[in-house]
Amino acid sequence: MKNKINLGIPSKGRLRKDVLRIFKKNNLNLVSERGERDLLGSIKQFNEIKVSYLHAREIIERLGDGSLDLGFSGYDLLKESEINIQNKIYVTKKYNFGKATLVVAIPDPWIDVQTVADLEEIAFEFKDKKKKRLRVATKYPNLTREFLFSKGVTQFKLVGSLGATEAYPFTGSSEIITDITSTGETLKANNLRILKDGEILKSEACMMISKSSFKKNKVKKLANLLSKD
Repeated sequence: MKNKINLGIPSKGRLRKDVLRIFKKNNLNLVSERGERDLLGSIKQFNEIKVSYLHAREIIERLGDGSLDLGFSGYDLLKESEINIQNKIYVTKKYNFGKATLVVAIPDPWIDVQTVADLEEIAFEFKDKKKKRLRVATKYPNLTREFLFSKGVTQFKLVGSLGATEAYPFTGSSEIITDITSTGETLKANNLRILKDGEILKSEACMMISKSSFKKNKVKKLANLLSKD
């Protein structure tokens, strides 16, 4: 329907739970015919709002193409998206949850590597002595590439991560990784260490509006209601 507001909520994980808490706090009742596994829903108090439960990355994409008016996702996923998508989205609220940091992590036994500058030396050693590039496993290729290039590290190969990125160095799939972490404990448990200057991006949960929908009064009204965390 033309006047429907399309709202995107993460379909799983801690982010979903935290976002649902915002609705509950503001006395907005989410309704789904088939319960938590339903991918579509509505808000009891606003029948003109269509709720879609989507992967957090898809929410970014759909805000960018205008098929969602408003959605919740991570700041890291927004900054990882293509610049043409970023330019079509407003971040209207950053919440005090979903906090994590994207970092560069290396095997702890690499005692001579403390900074990104040290990493460049290792990268050249790989190229000169082993005739291959240093492999970096990541779910964030755009942010990782931009960060490493900005630090002067150019001799590397990105490896797309499909699962537990922290396991890649010890399965022989990469030498180092970049990964999102809240406490760093999972990295430590896998014998990985964050470089001293290896912070790429701080992230948190955000409410975002598609720029194509920003002037819609109903969208603004809903955003104002959901601005409390």
